[in-house]
Amino acid sequence: MRLGKIVIGVIAGAAAGAVLGVLYAPLKGSMTRRRIARRGTDYANDAKEKFNEYIDVITDEYDTIKEEAMDLIGKGKEKAASMTKTKRFR
Repeated sequence: MRLGKIVIGVIAGAAAGAVLGVLYAPLKGSMTRRRIARRGTDYANDAKEKFNEYIDVITDEYDTIKEEAMDLIGKGKEKAASMTKTKRFR
């Protein structure tokens, strides 16, 4: 969770800096508004891309942990079955 908060903070800071930079630029108001809209779209797309990458990493980790858990469950069942068979023949 810490990494996600850091990424969001960095993106938000970069977006705020870009908006302030554009607002203080010596351009006409219409050009400034277009620039803000364009950069806002760019930052939104970048944020979506980073978020999707983060979700992919989390999904991969979840799948790996799930597979390992299923393997452990299978081994546990095998061990329990072998213990049950051994005790029956004694």
